Amino acid sequence: MQEQVLEVEPLSTANRTTQPPQQAPSRKRFLIMLLLFVTVVINYLDRSNLSIAAPELMRELAIDPVHAGWIFSAFGWTYAAMQIPGGWLVDRVAPRVLYALALALWSLATVFLGFIGSFAGLFALRLLVGALEAPAYPINNRVVTTWFPERERATAIGFYTSGQFVGLAFLTPLLAWLQQAYGWHMVFVSTGLTGIAWAAIWYLVYREPRQFKGANAAEIELIRSGGGLVDIAQASSTQKPGFSVADLGLVLSRRKLWGIYLGQYAVNSTLWFFLTWFPTYLVKYRGMDFIKSGFLASLPFLAAFLGVLSSGIFSDWLIRKGASVGLARKLPIISGLLISTCIIGANYVDSTAWIIVFMAVAFFGNGFASISWSLVSSLAPAKMLGLTGGVFNFIGNLAAITTPLVIGFLISGDSFAPAITYIAVMALAGALSYILLVGKVERITA
Repeated sequence: MQEQVLEVEPLSTANRTTQPPQQAPSRKRFLIMLLLFVTVVINYLDRSNLSIAAPELMRELAIDPVHAGWIFSAFGWTYAAMQIPGGWLVDRVAPRVLYALALALWSLATVFLGFIGSFAGLFALRLLVGALEAPAYPINNRVVTTWFPERERATAIGFYTSGQFVGLAFLTPLLAWLQQAYGWHMVFVSTGLTGIAWAAIWYLVYREPRQFKGANAAEIELIRSGGGLVDIAQASSTQKPGFSVADLGLVLSRRKLWGIYLGQYAVNSTLWFFLTWFPTYLVKYRGMDFIKSGFLASLPFLAAFLGVLSSGIFSDWLIRKGASVGLARKLPIISGLLISTCIIGANYVDSTAWIIVFMAVAFFGNGFASISWSLVSSLAPAKMLGLTGGVFNFIGNLAAITTPLVIGFLISGDSFAPAITYIAVMALAGALSYILLVGKVERITA
């Protein structure tokens, strides 16, 4: 008996000592976050480069404010119109392929903008850029829902969304200098060529979680157990139904979804003022020279960058502290929209410093409200992430059409004040949409 015990015990010890240690999760998802961030920087430079070139372009081509409003809005017409088809594509074409193709094509169209010298040509090419950028944010949402657990998702969304502000905050002065030195044409050529190069990098680097080199099983399990849809690609490859009116009806029939759709329209109303008319407001209506306005215009974008970063971190912190998903996601969005109403203060001051303060506070609020895609991730039916994101972006980006046009007509006189008031009212309406319509945050089932 004793001999048997001595034989068994070493074997048991050996088994214990040869068991592999618990594998620590890799952190490849944060590389994906960085890829999305850079892509969004380029995405928004190609949306807003027209606003940087606009004062000089309008002077050289003798374009009046109403026609400038049409050029500014051209992007929004096709961007909004293609959201639902673009979202449908996102559910069926791998992000690696679809994003690289769309990015390369819209960047090429941006390069051509630098060689156009007429209203009609500018309008047509901006229509094309809008159509080709349409799948971008539904792809971003698809990628982040695949790669991140719920408790990290708002931080991821906040980080990549900050790219829409940080690129403009730090690169607006550079693009203003580029225009001053080489003409407005080079603003489009330089941003377009950058996008073409990045499209190749995205295609070479991006993969789904289970195919991404270096993403270990522990990281994939961390994502999956935390609510990340790591196997969505496999599900999509086995089920690729045609367009379904019933699916569209579902995502158009839920009150809580309409709450975020209308709220996004309000968020984008403020955003598109800054992406289109803001530099012209400083130069033409507040009498600043172009180089100075290029620097000052970057300050509100920096404030918005800080707003969206802090919003994502704050929202995920609330989740970790035990707050409901609804409170953690809606509180920053509603607070940010209410802060954005501060823009109306610019109507009552003449000091350059105070104008920039009101603009920066308002745009900080806009950034703080910009984690609204986290609610698409939390509310959308699992097999309709792209379609729901497409509808969300379609309705939200109607503001890309209406805001430049409304402002163009409101400022046809000598005052910009009615346009500023309009932006403040839209922000207040957005806050009320989230308060009154969204309700409990939970994933919608078919």
